Formats: sequence, C-alpha cells, structure tokens
Amino acid sequence: MFLEELNLHYGLEYDAFTIDLNGAQFSKGFTSANPNSKIPALLHYRDGPDAAPIRVFESASIILYLCEQFDTDHVFLPSSADNPALRAECLSWLFFVQGSAPFVGGGFGHFYNYAPVKIKYAVDRYAMETKRQLDVLNRRLGGLDGGDGGPYLCGDVYTVADMAAFPWYGLLVQGQLYSAAEFLSVKEYEHVLKWAELLSKRLGYHRGRMVNTPWRDEDERLLERHNASDFDTKRAHV
Repeated sequence: MFLEELNLHYGLEYDAFTIDLNGAQFSKGFTSANPNSKIPALLHYRDGPDAAPIRVFESASIILYLCEQFDTDHVFLPSSADNPALRAECLSWLFFVQGSAPFVGGGFGHFYNYAPVKIKYAVDRYAMETKRQLDVLNRRLGGLDGGDGGPYLCGDVYTVADMAAFPWYGLLVQGQLYSAAEFLSVKEYEHVLKWAELLSKRLGYHRGRMVNTPWRDEDERLLERHNASDFDTKRAHV
C-alpha cells in the first residue's frame, strides 16, 4: 500500500518479487536481505545497480526508511519540525501495530485458522486479545480515548500508521482475514469498520493488494511488479 501511495504521489517506481515461502526464505540470497528469513525485505540500490544495496527489514523499519528517503513533502509521515505532536502520535500508532499485530497473526490467526489441533484456551486467549486491540482502535477512531477521533488514526491526516494497521485490523473487520468477523463480533467496532471502508476506497490499496498475491484470481494479482503500467498490462504475469 505504501509503495503504491509513494508511486501515486511522487512517481516513485519499485520492483516487487514474490518469495516462495516453502524454503526460498532460508536461501543465502534471501537471508542476505533479511537474516531473520521473514518477509518483507527491501534492497535499496541508492547508489546504482553496481553498488552494494542498503538492506532494510521489518515492516515498520521499511516504512520509516522509505519516508526518510522519499516522503520529502511529509505527506505520509508528519514532520518533526512542523508538527512534532502529530509525528509522535503517528509513530506511536505505527509501533502499536508492530508490537500488537503478532498476537493477531501468530496468536489468534494461528490457533483459530491454521493449528491442526483446536485448543479452546489458546483460541479464547488470543481472541480476547484481538478484541482488546480492536477496542483500542475503535476508541481512538471514535474519539473515546480523550482524543479528537477519526477518520484516521492521526485524526484528519492519513498516515503510514493507517497503512500499517489496515492489512491486519481493516481486513479483519471486513471478514477478509481468517474469516473471523462473526466470531470476533466485529460489528461492535463501528468506528474501525468506517475506517476500514474509507481506506479500502483508496487507489493505493486497490493496487497494493494485487502485488505478490498468487492466491488471488488472475485478473486481481501481480506475481511481480516493476512498473505502474503492469496493473494494466501484466496482471497474473510470471
């Protein structure tokens, strides 16, 4: 999502490659980009294709790096000089996602959707934690935490915090993650639902959701992405 937003606002192009998680993430080629063998990983050939690239891994780290390099107008990450309070709020929510989402994915998602043995205690434990996180976001977006409320996590400003949170919490309440919307009673989180609907209308989301998603229908995926024109000419290309 963020790379597509950068493309739409600044014209920044990038190359995206699908990683086969059946073992490719442990290869020497990939661990040179991320020694933790996880996706995503970024290689920035800042000084040209013949120079050693800068490697960046972990989602929040990649987002911050890209902001520092390319968000020169401070469109997506507020400036510390112009609005230090807004920047601090944005970073707090960005790292809320970084610290909290593993309980949604590796906790709830695993035991509810993937575990070969259903363990009621584990499902209940992580379901309650996921609902607690949704309540935190709902209170924030609804102005129930002492702040001014939405429509975005940083009030009226759409930031990288929203982009980091949406693939977890937005898709979760929309029923696109683990098919758990009814189980989690997501209708309770009306402000999160409104926020998710708002973000899902953005072109950056619609393009970003196609990249590196081999499980989608052919006309809704890009196995590799090298130019914005690929969305029109090379969907489902290898």
